[in-house]
Amino acid sequence: MTDTVEPLILDLLEWIGPEARPYAEVMEAWRTSCPRLPVWEEASARGFVTREHRPGVGAFIAVSRDGRAHLAQHRGTSIPRTEATS
Repeated sequence: MTDTVEPLILDLLEWIGPEARPYAEVMEAWRTSCPRLPVWEEASARGFVTREHRPGVGAFIAVSRDGRAHLAQHRGTSIPRTEATS
């Protein structure tokens, strides 16, 4: 992975924040077809985000426990743990 992608992964985790965001919103903001900047794909592959389905509402994305730890380690930023991001 390039040095360019790592800070963007941290930006993604901060952007998602403590509350789960709708999947469509996350994809609109972060999905890219550029093979040199696979931010969403890399964060997902590393297990830094989770996906959950809420009946009647749809899919939501949250920062996982590993994602919160990664963010705290590299940015000193803490995302509070919520029920959806355990």
